[in-house]
Amino acid sequence: VSVTDGVVESYVHNAVKAGLGKIGILVALESTGDKAALSALGKQLAMHIAATNPLAIDSSELDQDVVARERAIILEQVKESGKPADIAEKMVEGRLRKYYEEVTLLAQTFVIDGETKVADALKKAEKDVGAPIKLTKFVRYALGEGIEKVETDFAAEVAATAGIKA
Repeated sequence: VSVTDGVVESYVHNAVKAGLGKIGILVALESTGDKAALSALGKQLAMHIAATNPLAIDSSELDQDVVARERAIILEQVKESGKPADIAEKMVEGRLRKYYEEVTLLAQTFVIDGETKVADALKKAEKDVGAPIKLTKFVRYALGEGIEKVETDFAAEVAATAGIKA
């Protein structure tokens, strides 16, 4: 995560010591404006990301396989309702829009104030910073994320160690 002109802000959630916690966030903001104000915004965005776990900045960055799978699930639910095709399609689009609001950062409600969308909070912050702001990237790390736990049959493991055939 890097920027040419701006800040990369970090945040560690539930830090037991400086830099040690279960969730770590990096946020890259590009702007020629006031770096202190930009840094404060970056910290707030990082806290928001820690709390909400968005999948992407906006819908264009979402994995299209995930979107297709979500659309298929919604379509199946709508078909079961027995609505006419034109109404069903509008229902699918509405529910997909709601899904985007849940999983894309810019469409989420900003947890700092609980009212504004993150995209609107960025626009408002441009006045404080004194220049346009572009959120270019974020990375969220969670302790243990991606680790596969091997499932074993403890009784079979003990029997194998003891040389007992089951």
